[in-house]
Amino acid sequence: MVDIATRVWNHKWKIDPIVRSLIDTDFYKLLMCQSVFRNKRDTQVKFSLINRSTDIKLAELIDEGELREQLDYIRSLSLTRGESTWLRGNTFYGKRQMFRSDFMEWFEQLRLPDYHLEKRDGQYELTFEGSWPEVMMWEIPALAVLMELRSRAVLRDMGRFELQVLYARGMTKLWEKIERLRQVDGLRIADFGTRRRHSFLWQDWCVQAMTEGLGEKFVGTSNCLIAKNRDLEAIGTNAHELPMVYAALAEDDAELAQSPYQVLADWHEEHEGNLRIILPDTFGTKGFLKQAPDWLAGWTGIRIDSGEPAAGAEAAIDWWHSRGEDPTQKMVIFSDGLDVDKIEDLHQQFAGRVRPSFGWGTLLTNDFRGLTPGDALSPFSLVCKAVAADGKATVKLSDNPNKAMGPTSEIERYKRVFDVGQQQAMDVVV
Repeated sequence: MVDIATRVWNHKWKIDPIVRSLIDTDFYKLLMCQSVFRNKRDTQVKFSLINRSTDIKLAELIDEGELREQLDYIRSLSLTRGESTWLRGNTFYGKRQMFRSDFMEWFEQLRLPDYHLEKRDGQYELTFEGSWPEVMMWEIPALAVLMELRSRAVLRDMGRFELQVLYARGMTKLWEKIERLRQVDGLRIADFGTRRRHSFLWQDWCVQAMTEGLGEKFVGTSNCLIAKNRDLEAIGTNAHELPMVYAALAEDDAELAQSPYQVLADWHEEHEGNLRIILPDTFGTKGFLKQAPDWLAGWTGIRIDSGEPAAGAEAAIDWWHSRGEDPTQKMVIFSDGLDVDKIEDLHQQFAGRVRPSFGWGTLLTNDFRGLTPGDALSPFSLVCKAVAADGKATVKLSDNPNKAMGPTSEIERYKRVFDVGQQQAMDVVV
């Protein structure tokens, strides 16, 4: 097992690439990329880095030269033969050849497009523009680079023994969480922590600890490279990016109202079983479920990713009942701001009523809260979102208005079209 503290001390971080593989990304990105490649490959999309934690001045913490060095290295990456073989030949979600030959031939030739970087008011403005299948692959590595460079900046002046103690405390903190989760009967939990991890080595350690500590309760990781290297299940379905872009491309309000369902109709053609998971909160869960076509009720489950999670699960249960479905056979994946207390509470509340599952993200792979002076390693909320498609602004409403994004006039239009009423604002933890 890698001695992370010694690696940190010895490297002093001269280049040491943060992202060393195009599959050091979330599995859902590859699934979505194939869907986009099939249905919308010529759409021109712009992605932008958004730091919701505005008090953390990334441009003052992270050297621009180091950041460019890391981003330029990512642009040099391509799939290795072993990675291509794994994607082409492995079984994912019970299906062989999940990735079609035409998509794989394209992916094997892919080099990520250029980026635009500048400083403004203590933050980095980092954007990516181009054809949707190409630029969407920047999201996860860009976030991983910014998060790890921030970690490196904090750790740079620490002594060797200070680093050893820091990581020992971090490991102990995680293991204590694992010991609590061991006691949860019927638990199903996966690592969703790639995008805002402390570092790649730390995420890999966390996954190994979960594998040993939780056994069959740990069902896999969203990180494709770690899944490949550790012989684990690659976990993930779809994300807000798809309905955001489809909606931006809509020609009128009627087409806009149908856009989230068109996303899932396209998905329905490609996937089955546990990949048929609804993500309803992009433009508000209540309106989504109210207008959803009956065929969606037959899908395997739903992911709750914003708003009050118990309320979201209750809404899903009521919806399934109203459509003649048995909620006890449905999967509910909780994935927003989870830590052990919330996982325990939600599992206790919904076990037996649905099939609860948990995608544990930032507070699995980046929880150093309380372990450094001034809490300098405390996780923060950094995202990279599609902000425009074919020149038209995208919008995300979310079930938590603090996560909403887009031009004010378009936000109001979307609220009207998607029948979004009063919303409860909640703190954005990560």
